Amino acid sequence: MTHQEALELLKQNVQNENLIKHCLAVEAIMKALASFLKEDEEKWGLCGLLHDIDYEKTKLTPKQHSLLGAQILLDLGIEKDICQAVKVHNEIHGFLPERAMEKALFVTDPLSGLIVAAVLISPSKKISDIDTDFVLRRFKEKAFARGVNREIIKKCEKYLNLSLRELVEIGLKAMQEIALDLEL
Repeated sequence: MTHQEALELLKQNVQNENLIKHCLAVEAIMKALASFLKEDEEKWGLCGLLHDIDYEKTKLTPKQHSLLGAQILLDLGIEKDICQAVKVHNEIHGFLPERAMEKALFVTDPLSGLIVAAVLISPSKKISDIDTDFVLRRFKEKAFARGVNREIIKKCEKYLNLSLRELVEIGLKAMQEIALDLEL
């Protein structure tokens, strides 16, 4: 499946523009992580782009989120390892990520939200004007972006052998490269 086909599929299932931007951000970070870890960038990007394909269908039943998404993708013939990563990314199920792509998606999903929140409180509200240190300072503020699970993001050290700084640096740079798509 090409990026364009995946984006069209996402838009058939997700109407909320902010959620689509979130998926684009996760796609960008996943591709950057794949490049850094010498993994398949296209596959990891596809995983990131489609990880919340079921979000609007399951928003009233969060325990179904990611289970339905994985099944939708499996039914479409998407590779099983992508479907498994999508299934595992919702921490509500308690699944432990085992493979690198699963681990990357698990920590990337909340990271994208943290970065967006940091941008929105910056004076210019432009992603190009913030740096890794700015995001890390916000990360340490408990009152900031309360919905972002920092414990999951910090698992980057255990799961990917990346420091928090490295993960934030990779994620921020990836999102800065698609700033126009994210409207940030």
